[in-house]
Amino acid sequence: MVIYGVLLLSLCYFAGLFVGEAMGRLVGLNANVGGVGFAMLFLLLLCSYSETVKKSIRNERFSDGLRFWQNMYIPVVIAMSASQDVVKAVRSGWLAILCGITLTVLSLCLIPFVSRISSSKNKAEEGGRD
Repeated sequence: MVIYGVLLLSLCYFAGLFVGEAMGRLVGLNANVGGVGFAMLFLLLLCSYSETVKKSIRNERFSDGLRFWQNMYIPVVIAMSASQDVVKAVRSGWLAILCGITLTVLSLCLIPFVSRISSSKNKAEEGGRD
């Protein structure tokens, strides 16, 4: 199942890198500007298109593989960009590291509050259905 979406994932990635390089050159930078974002956009558009194609043309294994990579692509990109941000923060100095740690701890402290809000909202919805 997983192997069926790899070709289109790689084509979307290369197309995104090409568009990112072209955008960078257009604005006068010698860098890739949003290539991974364009690749993700192409993948989402391709998945959306594959859902609308007639059932006789669409292969179910192909759709499952494409859906798998669509779900896996975003966490992989986030992990890659997070590791790059950590390297930049370490090179920038202690203030960037301190800000990152502080924001992470504050975010973790907000989890119980968000959980309470979510559970009270779910209870209110369940009470309204009866």
